[in-house]
Amino acid sequence: MTRHRTANHGLLPDDHVIVICGATGDLARRKLLPGLFHLAKAGLLPAGYRIVGSAPASDALGDEEFREHTRAAVAEFGRAKPEGPEWQEFADALSFGAADPGDPTPLQAAVRKAEREVGGSPRRLFHLAVPPVAFASVIEMLGATGLAEGARVIVEKPFGTDLASAVALNDTLRAVFDESRVFRIDHFLGKESVDNILALRFANGLFEPIWNRDHISSVQIDVPEQIGIEGRAGFFEGTGTFRDMVVTHLFQLLGFVAMEPPAALDARSLRQEKDKVFQSMRPLDPSHVVRGQYEGYRDEPGVNPASGTETFVALRVEIDNWRWAGVPFYLRSGKALAEGRHMVTVTFRQPALRMFPLAAHESTAGRCNTLTLDFDDPGRITVRFLAKEPGAGMRLGDAEMVFDYAGSFTSDRALEGYEHLILEAMLGDQSLFTDADGIDRLWEISEPLLNNPPPVEPYAPGSWGPQSAQRLVQPHHWYLPDGR
Repeated sequence: MTRHRTANHGLLPDDHVIVICGATGDLARRKLLPGLFHLAKAGLLPAGYRIVGSAPASDALGDEEFREHTRAAVAEFGRAKPEGPEWQEFADALSFGAADPGDPTPLQAAVRKAEREVGGSPRRLFHLAVPPVAFASVIEMLGATGLAEGARVIVEKPFGTDLASAVALNDTLRAVFDESRVFRIDHFLGKESVDNILALRFANGLFEPIWNRDHISSVQIDVPEQIGIEGRAGFFEGTGTFRDMVVTHLFQLLGFVAMEPPAALDARSLRQEKDKVFQSMRPLDPSHVVRGQYEGYRDEPGVNPASGTETFVALRVEIDNWRWAGVPFYLRSGKALAEGRHMVTVTFRQPALRMFPLAAHESTAGRCNTLTLDFDDPGRITVRFLAKEPGAGMRLGDAEMVFDYAGSFTSDRALEGYEHLILEAMLGDQSLFTDADGIDRLWEISEPLLNNPPPVEPYAPGSWGPQSAQRLVQPHHWYLPDGR
């Protein structure tokens, strides 16, 4: 099929039937349904499309019920109100088809009907917004019914819980879908600021020549969260922060920060370079990992009173290649912390000869000579350095230069993470999606930690985690909280 250009010169996907498996769940309500409507309103959905919701028969909805369910979801969580001709056109494209492993007939009928309404030969895209325990049965059902033939599939994280389960999941996927049609989604990678890592590094001669061990002393990837587990004990108890955040989010960001220049900005080249980084990562040393648990976690409904699940993790990662040998990468994430932030901090080496007295700035000197990428939407880039303060003497003061997306570009065309990635999946572009080899390698290097985790250390809600995390990064400093 021929792709069509949108008004902003982007690509418009081929005609599609989009199937949301788990359409009555929380992810669909908060992100997928509002996101699809925003894509429609922005003119980024195909010229011909239908959206089919699906769920087990016990949660099945009629077509009109699904439209009302979607209207309520968009009204509560969407950026655009569900009203006017644009909403009516979107609502008319919605239908529902229940599917149990033993009786997928209603879903089959709903998909075939949607395809007839679109006309021609529309593509199929399945979004598996289902619990991990249901992945295998849904994938096998799609294969057995023939619905998977020629289709693409979006798979939600976590991609397994260890190496063995990841390999098993990938084997299940490969039995039905070719790897070129599998889109393992991490909404974090859909943020504009992730693309901006590539733009910053590879579009600017200012940065790439110094993006190496000779000029950089350490890198931090820091994603603290203020929220607790928010009633998700059933999921979180069996997962923990390392599996939920580090393997899926933080390691993927590390891949983009540390990769070599790709031959081209296409999916194959980007994934190859990111996977080379993962291959160069040393297996995790449990002695370089701090696990924490916020006080009161064990009192949460559904949590084991003797739980050893970590709600906080900080770790030191080493990359054994020519560019990064000897440069520590510090990763941190946790629940119930002092702030909710999403940051990458690159700290440059101090000058070989210190010519200027730092006086009162001695304590903050470690937080100067830094480049920070703040991923909080819409994002910003900050360079912190020392400059001379006005006056007769040579006294240095903190200074910074800030690029702020909000004040520099219009946000009219900005897409949220899920919106961006769903659009990329429809276009067939896997650049911002993870592949099986990369996932397997990340679980492989995680095996020493998973097999021998250090005990969890308590920390107060609203703090920055256990004190051991401060010792982990010495002689460096965490950029947060003082770096802002």
